Amino acid sequence: MPDIAVRPASPQARPDLCHPLAVALRHGGHDADIQAMYPMADTGLAHHHVWLEREQIDWVARLPKQSQMRLDPAANLDYQAACFDRASQGGHAPSLHGILPPGPALPRGGLLVSAIRGRPARLPDDLPDIAEALASFHVLDVPDAEARPPLLSPADPWAAMLEEVRDQARFLDQAGLDADARGLIEAELAALPERLPPGPGAEPRLISFDAHPGNFLVTESGRAVLVDLEKCRYGLAGFDLAHASLYTSTTWDLQSRAELLPAEVAAFYRHWIAATGFDGEAATLLASRRAMWLWSLTWCAKWRASNLRSRDAHARGEDWSAELSDDALIAHVRDRVDHYLSGAVIEHVRQESRVLARLLSAPADD
Repeated sequence: MPDIAVRPASPQARPDLCHPLAVALRHGGHDADIQAMYPMADTGLAHHHVWLEREQIDWVARLPKQSQMRLDPAANLDYQAACFDRASQGGHAPSLHGILPPGPALPRGGLLVSAIRGRPARLPDDLPDIAEALASFHVLDVPDAEARPPLLSPADPWAAMLEEVRDQARFLDQAGLDADARGLIEAELAALPERLPPGPGAEPRLISFDAHPGNFLVTESGRAVLVDLEKCRYGLAGFDLAHASLYTSTTWDLQSRAELLPAEVAAFYRHWIAATGFDGEAATLLASRRAMWLWSLTWCAKWRASNLRSRDAHARGEDWSAELSDDALIAHVRDRVDHYLSGAVIEHVRQESRVLARLLSAPADD
């Protein structure tokens, strides 16, 4: 393998990733056209990223730190490969170019996907483009049940979401919440319906399940591209719409951070309805929004209870250890988790939800 230039892309980059990546690329036969590597800033808890400059189309190497799906390294790569392969069919996600199997150089392996040149999302201006990107996944034909694996495809997506939220809620006891915040969360959990009314909104679609605005890049042409795909599943489209527009999502990422007005969120939902042609079914969309918010809050409790553990030396499945990420990233996550789990912010989102419910239940021209 010829020498490849290593050029840090930011002060937070990890140049130590490049040698093992170069070894894995050579072993996998993917090294022929690579001219330079640019380790990218450490901005996420699940992956490191390295930009690969190539003679033709640049790639990004996605190198897992852990599996948020609790999968072993090989199964994690297969799952993520299916996410990119299926979501990219809609034209708003990077294409998959290769898999680097787990090995001595990269214990969790990696994926090679198309590099996307774009800027972070600007809210609320880019909300229509994000709605169209999500619609591109949601309108794809859903394959027969036997063809859906390895992606999750529960028989009842709503019941599966309730189970996931309640499983994470076990960490509330370990999260050090004050009494007011704990009481508000418990009240919201109790308000989740056990079943949704039948209708198009309760039918499974391909969803990203990680659609917060920080995961989008917007190209020069105005196309929003969802670049982080590892948790796709066949579930309810309302979960994606919620994750793209909840306060706990739009204020998460420093580069796309914004606090949306309820009217802006309602317009986002209506743009998605127009892009998909699906019936809005406000009750189902609002229930999905509450569930996604509670998923985020209980995840915050889970992270708070887990991040001080030592990293998994065997690089197996899920691992939220702070040892895996840059100190600045961990400080940012801790700040956001503390903020979202505060009673004042929980009450703010509750009030926002009540206003949004009125807006989505009213005619679009009111």
